[in-house]
Amino acid sequence: MKKAFIFDLDGVIVDTAKYHFLAWQKLANQLGIEFTHEHNEGLKGVSRVRSLEIILELGNVQASQEDKNKWLVQKNEEYLSYLVDMDESEILPGVLNVLEFLKSRDQFIALGSASKNARPILEKTNIMHFFDAIVDGNDVSNAKPDPEVFLRAAQLVGVSNENAIVFEDSVAGIQAANIANMISVGIGDAAVLHEAKYNFKDFTFMDEAFLSQLIG
Repeated sequence: MKKAFIFDLDGVIVDTAKYHFLAWQKLANQLGIEFTHEHNEGLKGVSRVRSLEIILELGNVQASQEDKNKWLVQKNEEYLSYLVDMDESEILPGVLNVLEFLKSRDQFIALGSASKNARPILEKTNIMHFFDAIVDGNDVSNAKPDPEVFLRAAQLVGVSNENAIVFEDSVAGIQAANIANMISVGIGDAAVLHEAKYNFKDFTFMDEAFLSQLIG
């Protein structure tokens, strides 16, 4: 039986989190709000709209919907400017080995990301061909920890939730996988991602024996 291996994007496949931080920080500074790396941790796995709301709450800033919409566009344009020169070098260590191993074992590979820029990022890093299904921020209405993005990914490849494995770097993402009754694999700090069934600092610590065990 084929399993579904569902990957988050930012912080799991590529480190675009740093670009999100720079774009949010520029907007926050413009609004007179202090925005640090610690604040940015709270935005992991969170939608763009909710991220803006969190930043405005940090600065106790009230804004009209018109202003919010304008700032969301501004932030995204700033973020996209950082992606122009993106290539394979942005792929995080060990990711390609895992993708290649899963593909060689004829497993389903899917993307489940809040990013609305997932497809261009996969194209720029030349890994689009690995994915049997892509579900991103354009396809869902509920942000993690709601499991919608993972449920849709599993549905697209025709695999039951119990046979889906999710790789995530955010607390909200791990919670979403657990709510969906999927196997959650934390990528990053195990102390932060302690709700995950398994934890790895990054994909270089994940061996083929573990992946084979997941395949069953």
